Amino acid sequence: MIGRSIEESIIKDLDGNKAILLYGARQTGKTTLLKKLFSGNENVLWLNGDNQDTHALLTEISYSRYKTLFGRYNTLIIDEAQQIKNIGIIIKIFTDEIPEIKIIATGSSAFDLANRTSEPLTGRKREHYLFPLSFSEMCKHHSFLEEYRLLEHRLIYGYYPEVVTNPGVEKDTLRSLTDSYLYKDLLIWGNIKHSDMLIKLLQLLAMQIGNEVSYHELAQNLGIDRGTVERYIDLLEKTYVIFRLSSFSRNIRNEIKKSKKIYFTDNGIRNALIANFAPITLRNDVGVLWENFIISERKKFLSYRKIWANTYFWRTTNQVEIDYIEEKDGHLHAFEFKWSTKKAKQSKVPASFATTYPDHSFQQITPNNLVEFIL
Repeated sequence: MIGRSIEESIIKDLDGNKAILLYGARQTGKTTLLKKLFSGNENVLWLNGDNQDTHALLTEISYSRYKTLFGRYNTLIIDEAQQIKNIGIIIKIFTDEIPEIKIIATGSSAFDLANRTSEPLTGRKREHYLFPLSFSEMCKHHSFLEEYRLLEHRLIYGYYPEVVTNPGVEKDTLRSLTDSYLYKDLLIWGNIKHSDMLIKLLQLLAMQIGNEVSYHELAQNLGIDRGTVERYIDLLEKTYVIFRLSSFSRNIRNEIKKSKKIYFTDNGIRNALIANFAPITLRNDVGVLWENFIISERKKFLSYRKIWANTYFWRTTNQVEIDYIEEKDGHLHAFEFKWSTKKAKQSKVPASFATTYPDHSFQQITPNNLVEFIL
């Protein structure tokens, strides 16, 4: 079984007196991870928020009822807890009134589970985020050399566990995920009747990686209003399908101040949406694939190592740009991403950025030096 980077962090929190919330998109391995941690433990009760039986057990909120139903267990795991009404109040009862039962809740939609738990569970929770598999996790699983050999394959098919562990049927697996299952929560809680518009929006976003996204332009292309586009994008981010980067702006008058870039959490999902699984040598979007891959891997790196950083891109109105910026402890760290090492040698930090923000570092990230960026 492939080890996950957050295993030790979760194990450490098991000794505490707080509820554990494990977030992540569907099929990223949340249930598999917890089953590994609690394998053979007869004092663990598993409930699934997708099942009506679970709703029936938990709907009547009562300390005495919960104590009677679950008192013989020391751990209660609720999968897909975002589906359960008043889940935050339910977890609060366990942490406050039945502390001898450790409660763990997983959620594939932050927009529902987080909203329902944020206020009731203030000071009562430990949050963890599980992404698709990472380059780092796969290096530990077999070796760096083996994973580096598969780099081009990962740029095309991504890191969803089922994709990685079932070689040869990657296309079928990704098509199944992007057909509807990945968006199940969004369709339910976002009150979206049909997924067609959602898929069209994602396809447009897939073709705009690395570029500023115009909500107005997307709305025109889809024939819907801008507000609906913004709501869909917000929900897609809260179900961990995509994530946004904001523009960095502090001093220069012509800096772009309010724009967003949108990336996919996984390359394979992006390529499935546009039905393009062609090898790297036959593609004209390899730079885009590399940029999406390396930024998503960096996002995993920061999250798993609990490194707190503000992340941005930088661009001016005359199209001078930097792909990615991290702001940590008062310092700016700027990065350019180049698939071609030849182009990387020619790349330099923009003079206007260097002059305005002298307290910065600058580095080009290529396949030759990705180790220091994501391992």
